[in-house]
Amino acid sequence: GGERGTVYQRLVTLMAAGWVEQLQDGSFRLSLRAVQVAHAALEQASLGSRMLPVMQRLVTEVGETASLAVLDGDEARIVQRVESDELLRADSKLGSSLSLDNSATGRVLVAFADAERIAGWRERGVALPEAAMLAQVRRDSFAVSGSRVAGISASGAPVFDTAGRCYAALSLVGPANRFDAGKSREALIRAAEQITRMIQGKEQ
Repeated sequence: GGERGTVYQRLVTLMAAGWVEQLQDGSFRLSLRAVQVAHAALEQASLGSRMLPVMQRLVTEVGETASLAVLDGDEARIVQRVESDELLRADSKLGSSLSLDNSATGRVLVAFADAERIAGWRERGVALPEAAMLAQVRRDSFAVSGSRVAGISASGAPVFDTAGRCYAALSLVGPANRFDAGKSREALIRAAEQITRMIQGKEQ
């Protein structure tokens, strides 16, 4: 209901602060700047509730916890999660942040990030995976965690938006002494591709 110029200036301010992003068609939407905003953006597009069944089927199939994470500044942040029914499971909570360097999720998000964003991380001294590893992740559309922090292992796969940009990373995580990234790889990639089709409007 406000004046066009005033509304636009406010949107520019929000964009500069990282809370809003402009799409190619000129429209605006909430960014995934924080967990609360991420949930609002997911639910506004009815994506949050639609992704859950895919993630639940993945968890049932492989028996490990599944998470969906997005970039939040210099970290990856979990915005959707489905727990495994196993008594012994990885405890990475909704809203938890993950490193871009050693986490499977971070490696996926960095591998498919644009060159400008990667350059910004390097300028700020953010620890990133080596170039050879990023090339492998791009080639395979799959990554594994680099360190078994607290006995936890993980794998990740990219989810893409309508413009073909990496929108999020879908991951599986479990106790290192049980988790086998290779055995669950096909199921994880298949689930990530299904969520991509949902985002792109190719699947209901």
